[in-house]
Amino acid sequence: MSRRVVRQSKFRHVFGQAAKADQAYEDIRVSKVTWDSSFCAVNPKFLAIIVEAGGGGAFIVLPLAKTGRVDKNYPLVTGHTAPVLDIDWCPHNDNVIASASDDTTIMVWQIPDYTPMRNITEPIITLEGHSKRVGILSWHPTARNVLLSAGGDNVIIIWNVGTGEVLLSLDDMHPDVIHSVCWNSNGSLLATTCKDKTLRIIDPRKGQVVANNFEEPVALQEMDTSNGVLLPFYDPDSSIVYLCGKGDSSIRYFEITDEPPFVHYLNTFSSKEPQRGMGFMPKRGLDVSKCEIARFYKLHERKCEPIIMTVPRKSDLFQDDLYPDTPGPEPALEADEWLSGQDAEPVLISLRDGYVPPKHRELRVTKRNILDVRPPSGPRRSQSASDAPLSQHTLETLLEEIKALRERVQAQEQRITALENMLCELVDGTD
Repeated sequence: MSRRVVRQSKFRHVFGQAAKADQAYEDIRVSKVTWDSSFCAVNPKFLAIIVEAGGGGAFIVLPLAKTGRVDKNYPLVTGHTAPVLDIDWCPHNDNVIASASDDTTIMVWQIPDYTPMRNITEPIITLEGHSKRVGILSWHPTARNVLLSAGGDNVIIIWNVGTGEVLLSLDDMHPDVIHSVCWNSNGSLLATTCKDKTLRIIDPRKGQVVANNFEEPVALQEMDTSNGVLLPFYDPDSSIVYLCGKGDSSIRYFEITDEPPFVHYLNTFSSKEPQRGMGFMPKRGLDVSKCEIARFYKLHERKCEPIIMTVPRKSDLFQDDLYPDTPGPEPALEADEWLSGQDAEPVLISLRDGYVPPKHRELRVTKRNILDVRPPSGPRRSQSASDAPLSQHTLETLLEEIKALRERVQAQEQRITALENMLCELVDGTD
């Protein structure tokens, strides 16, 4: 009598669970644009969702803690003249997010830690270079301020956001619409899929396709899904790939190993309502005290619902085997270093004591000018730190904060006056 051997894996019993109702984000008008991006981006500080907007494109940014019903007048990030198609948080600055639009532009935004009083309408920088809609964005995983965009013009552009310059333009790699783009872990290579049904591995700095037309798959997994696109999310720390069908109501997850058969089905999280999009929290934003190894933000028609993936463990101690050191918020390279050919693995951090997001950090944009390389015409007075002028963005942020405080004080004064009047009426009524 043969006995079936069960494969040993610490992730064999990973289970998914929707957060409680009061932990969801309600009354959000999720975008109805028919586009295949995830419509949602999340980091340890903020949740961003592309929303319906009249007269242009917009997305909403909420602090993670602001759960419950979202006020219909909550400020949006607006500025595009056509629908927003993709958004992506900078991995090296939790206050910086990029947006791509049908209006052919990319905008990079600085999100304040406080809740703004009105819509955010001024990006830090607008990147213009595509001739058709821009539907794909992806920040470089290890180099500071390096952003990739792909458009309906079948072109991939890699930008230095800090200067607004085009670092590389890959305009002869794809004969048709690009469906998705992904960096490898150190940002030396790109993987792309295209409408011509070809997967390409590209070295962007050499401008060469280094592999494509893979003859035989390493593993083939047949899946019963709806006609919607699959949104894949890969966690290299656990070697688990999660497949979320857009328009589907499930998340299937698999463990990847080095030995045949390479791909091992783990389980499926199912719910009643289909997902309009999905956000995936970076590992540093998870609750390690609860053995949480992944967290998704599932978009419904009018709300966003966190879904938590957990490994069942009885011990309250930090689980070293579940949480190896993981990429942190510090870049390993500058944009010029990467462009010159240098590669570097992500700068890792430990999650043993949990992760505390750094304080607000400003993205500085410097437009290069040919005059900057000319020698000074005469002696220059050395400038002390106290002489350094405030940047335009810092000044605007301070003015916004002052205005918000002034409005709050005025509102409190009005409330005090109203209460005093009520008190007077009560006193007069008793006399």
